[in-house]
Amino acid sequence: MIYHVVPRSEWDARPDRPYAPASLAEEGFVHCSPDEETTLAVVNAFYRAAPRPLLALLVDEDRLTARCAWEAAAPAPPPGVPAATLFPHVFGPLERDAVTRVLEVRWDEEGRATGLAEPTV
Repeated sequence: MIYHVVPRSEWDARPDRPYAPASLAEEGFVHCSPDEETTLAVVNAFYRAAPRPLLALLVDEDRLTARCAWEAAAPAPPPGVPAATLFPHVFGPLERDAVTRVLEVRWDEEGRATGLAEPTV
């Protein structure tokens, strides 16, 4: 299972189509993380000001039709993530049936991501 972070408004915008974030057009791939701990580090480094609620999509790599390559972070992984950590990059949209679970990022009083939990409606 790999993880992808997305504001709920973006995930819900086109439920009848595969999900294709801006990074796919801009960089050629969808950024993903290998596990929950790394996902939280990514959220704290890059998504603290993102619109909320913020979701973590759990994606079954085997259900993707696009190529998924595990690559080093460039230029470096976010703080707290070991330098040798490889990140899954999906070179095409995420099919919605590849998303097996959707969790919501939980925050502490200082605005740091602390965990993932079932979404609130």
